[in-house]
Order: sequence, then structure tokens, then C-alpha cells
Amino acid sequence: MPAAIREGILRGEFVPGQRLVEADLSEQFEASRAAVRSALVELATEGLVERVANRGARVRVVPLEEAIEIYEVRMVLEALCAAKAAERADDAEVAELRGIGTDMEEAVAAGEVMVYRQLNERLHRRIREMSGQRTAGSVLERLRAQSVRQQFKVATTPGRPKVSLPEHLAIIDAICRHDAVAADAALREHLRSVMDAMRSSHAG
Repeated sequence: MPAAIREGILRGEFVPGQRLVEADLSEQFEASRAAVRSALVELATEGLVERVANRGARVRVVPLEEAIEIYEVRMVLEALCAAKAAERADDAEVAELRGIGTDMEEAVAAGEVMVYRQLNERLHRRIREMSGQRTAGSVLERLRAQSVRQQFKVATTPGRPKVSLPEHLAIIDAICRHDAVAADAALREHLRSVMDAMRSSHAG
């Protein structure tokens, strides 16, 4: 049950600040009120939902300052994963990453923003998986969930894919060359760029 609501939040079906009415969720997901209530409590502990006294639950709004802090932590952990992936990647994984890079280039050339965003998520997920860092991976998944709306806003900003594409290709190239230092640096540079874009979107 928590997974269904969590995915709804991640996909943008439930937006920040939106009330999560137990009766409506119970009907939507064909679940008992007790199951929905338990799910909302669990999601509150993950930072995705906040419970307001006498007003029920709503999707938590993550302010810019907190989103930047989340990305700063993500930067450290994802850079670690990129470095480990560079050390561990086998020939099949190298080919897979190269293929993702090619698909990303084609998506940008075709103006397929949502396809590019999906490939972006796939790339970051595969780097985490390839790294073998399960603890970092679980922490990153939780942090990603909390900042997904900020990430979506940045990813769909006009012209953003053309900025982030070479950053992603640099990460892929470093991992495929088994250069852990370069992979770490490329990942950090990419997330710094994302944070700069987040700040700019709020300033505008």
C-alpha cells in the first residue's frame, strides 16, 4: 500500500501541498481505511507526507533550502557510487552505459524531454546498482523521493537537457574507462549544475 501512494507522489499524480484524504485513497487503491492510514504514517517517516493536526495528511512541500541540502548529501553518495561503479563495471555493463548514453543523445536531438528524463533516472539507478553500495543506494532512493518534484521542475526546464547531456556523457565515459577519480568528479559537477539550475528556477 505505501508503494502505490509513493509512486503516485513520484510520478506527480499527487502534488506538493495536496491533501491526501483517506476515504479517497481507500477508494482509489481499493484498500481499507486502516491500510491507507498505516501507509500515510510510513510515508510521513520517509519525509514524503506530513500529517497536520485536525486536518489529516498532505504531500510535504520541500523548500528550496532543504532540497539543496538533500542534493549536497546526494552528491557525496552518488559520487561514491560512480567511483565504485568505475572500479567494478564489467564489459556488459560498459556496453549498457554506452547504450544509455547513445539513447540520451538521440532523445535530446529529437526533443523528447520525457524520454530523456526516464533515461536520466535509469542511468543514475544503474550506477547505484553497479556500485554494489547497497547502503548508499537505499539512502539515495529515499533522498531522491523527497526531492523528486524539484528534480522534475529542473529536468523539464526548456534547454536543460542540452546542458545536462554532456555532463551525463562525461560520467558514462569515466565509468567506462574505469577511471574512479574522473567518475567521482563528473558526478559532482553534474549535481552542482542541477543545484545551480534549481536556484535559478526559484529566482525566476
